Amino acid sequence: MEKLSVVIITYNEEKNIARCIDSVKTLADEILVLDSNSTDLTAAIAESKNAIVRKEPFRGHIQMKNRAVELASNEYILSLDADEALDPALADSIRKVKENFSSRAYRMNRCTNYCGQFIRHGTWYPDRKIRLFDRRIAQWGGTNPHDKIVLKENINAEQLQGDILHYSYYTIAEHVAQNNKFSSIAAESLFANGKRTSLFNIILNPFWAFMQSYFIKAGLLDGLYGFIISIQISHMTFLKHIKLYLLWKSSK
Repeated sequence: MEKLSVVIITYNEEKNIARCIDSVKTLADEILVLDSNSTDLTAAIAESKNAIVRKEPFRGHIQMKNRAVELASNEYILSLDADEALDPALADSIRKVKENFSSRAYRMNRCTNYCGQFIRHGTWYPDRKIRLFDRRIAQWGGTNPHDKIVLKENINAEQLQGDILHYSYYTIAEHVAQNNKFSSIAAESLFANGKRTSLFNIILNPFWAFMQSYFIKAGLLDGLYGFIISIQISHMTFLKHIKLYLLWKSSK
């Protein structure tokens, strides 16, 4: 049986880290937390749960996740964020495939808890992610802060039953603050990669983002929070494009 390392990157996640570790402790052979010098009790809580804790300065989501994979002792990796946890069905699915890994990469659904309500429609669900993989053929890529697993070989990832439970925002104010932070990171990453936008995109893309989330992907079925999330997705899209536009304008 292959051994499995669970890797988690953290920064000030004392309210989430225990739940994350508890959800994987019966199937992990190693739990490694790479902490970006948290100022709260994140590291102490992780250590009390028998996780291995390493500390390094934050260098970007993609860089830190790849570093955590590199630090792990085993080839098969389950990578989670601190505000995520496995539901019982997904934990059982991983436990079964661990007995004999038939694939080198596994995809799973992610279900987000927003202000106490699980969101099961819109562009946030099923939100399929590759999170279980053989590190010899996979690495984290994408554009910060929107990281994703990139497979080095042309293989099909196997879908697992069950959900990653993503405890994203406890308040709407947290979501607004995160939109501002992540839109700046996204705009700077796009600018660094030479990507441009236009006034047309600044107007059209936020409108399309709302329509897709609320109507096309049926976010309206999640009630009030479905509407709020769709508005926030539109807002995030607007901020990303306007910040990118202003970066190019100021560079001239």
